[in-house]
Amino acid sequence: MKASRHTIYQTGVMAALLDGVYDGETTVSTLLSRGDFGIGTFDGLDGEMVILDGVCYRLRDDGSAAVAAPSDLTPYAVVTTFAPHTGFDIDAPTPRAALLQRIDTAIASANYMYAVRVDGVFSSMRVRAVHVQQRPYRPLVAATDEETVTELTDVEGTIVGFRSPAFEEGLAVPGYHAHFLTTDRRSGGHVLDHELRHGTVSLCVGTDLHLELPQSAPFAQAHLDPDDLREQVTRAENAPPTPRE
Repeated sequence: MKASRHTIYQTGVMAALLDGVYDGETTVSTLLSRGDFGIGTFDGLDGEMVILDGVCYRLRDDGSAAVAAPSDLTPYAVVTTFAPHTGFDIDAPTPRAALLQRIDTAIASANYMYAVRVDGVFSSMRVRAVHVQQRPYRPLVAATDEETVTELTDVEGTIVGFRSPAFEEGLAVPGYHAHFLTTDRRSGGHVLDHELRHGTVSLCVGTDLHLELPQSAPFAQAHLDPDDLREQVTRAENAPPTPRE
């Protein structure tokens, strides 16, 4: 594979979130110094994070979106400077599963990381956000059992996400992990499902991973290798509670 070296920065690991390590150490301003594109969460799981075009947004469980403060903290985030190396247009209604298959055929190798941006109009968009957690923190699968799901229809916006290789299990979410932000920057959340009516897909390959681990007692004491790691990730990322219109 011939590509320029391109770095993806990550703070925290998915396995720590699963074990309830929600205290943030990295600021939004630090994230923005490392990239203009990314996703993550905030201290205490207080909202889903989207970094798009150099601006960081907090997406809360009431469906709202607002610009995050530079001093806001995150326990887990993935960011990069988005420099697309390939992409394609979608001009017919395409369900999420079909779109992901199309992306899989467009990438050069499944062994690299990819930042994925999809700008378009969506016939439907199903997103969620977890309610802010209080200490003592519960495991992520328990927190997501009470998440709020919002159904959007005929909405224009941008999917911000990453495709991670299978060997990153525990570090990130293997496969696709994406958040959505509407064009008016007023709503969004963690992507559960969607149908793209038409739009543009842009892909940015990542050959280098810069990982920073928390320097905290909860992280040092966390159980990061549970036997059911994959099952927990699947449940936490795709839990389907009752949607809110």
